[in-house]
Amino acid sequence: MGLQAKMTFVNLPVKDLNKSIDFFSKIGFEFNPQYTDKNATCMIINDNTFVMLLVESFFQTFTKKELSDAIKTTEVIMALSAQSREQVDEIVNKALEAGGKASNDRFDHGFMYGWSFQDMDGHLWEVMYMDQSGGEAV
Repeated sequence: MGLQAKMTFVNLPVKDLNKSIDFFSKIGFEFNPQYTDKNATCMIINDNTFVMLLVESFFQTFTKKELSDAIKTTEVIMALSAQSREQVDEIVNKALEAGGKASNDRFDHGFMYGWSFQDMDGHLWEVMYMDQSGGEAV
């Protein structure tokens, strides 16, 4: 068996850390205060997956590459699984109410249902529910 990381940390640059924390808190995410300061916070996705929200100037210290403007370009789409179709709608609606922007329209393939939004910095987030009871892939 190949490499299996025990934990996953995704790093995203943000313009205003406090606004980002407020936005994601309204959706229902929690943060680890041990890894939170004026430059960064650790948003908890689950027990083994985390998103580090890093102020752009701090993020820049980790790379020699120019930062992309997520409002204009896309480098990654964060995809999260939900426990039900209703939870998909609940998460995206909370994101929109908190100031996020609509991304793609809802999709429904029977066994898979999803919807997406853009956060305050234009990063794309897709939320989907997959019926594990034996639906067939498209």
